[in-house]
Amino acid sequence: MHGVHLEHECSVAVVRATGELDAYAAPELVSTLEDLSGEPRIVADLSAVSFLDSTALGVLARAVRTFGASGSRVRVVLPTGSARRIFEITTLDRALPVAATRSDALAELDR
Repeated sequence: MHGVHLEHECSVAVVRATGELDAYAAPELVSTLEDLSGEPRIVADLSAVSFLDSTALGVLARAVRTFGASGSRVRVVLPTGSARRIFEITTLDRALPVAATRSDALAELDR
């Protein structure tokens, strides 16, 4: 099971994902991220993601790059445990604008 939800907190658009993000969940992730076009501050909160495959990872990486190119400020809250491993293997944990927690991400974007 998975979930992708759009929330707003402190004038920041927050995509909160839960469960397993795989090729099956990718279209929902794409749709939610497309809804954020023009948002000045965005957080992708993956802290409750238990599994992430390369399809979902590619969707996320492209979106972060696109948002950054359009002038949006973005932070990604990485998952913990085994779901984090794909970020480490691909070194995206060093390439993406990451924050340790959702609170940290919101605070960084508020500066």
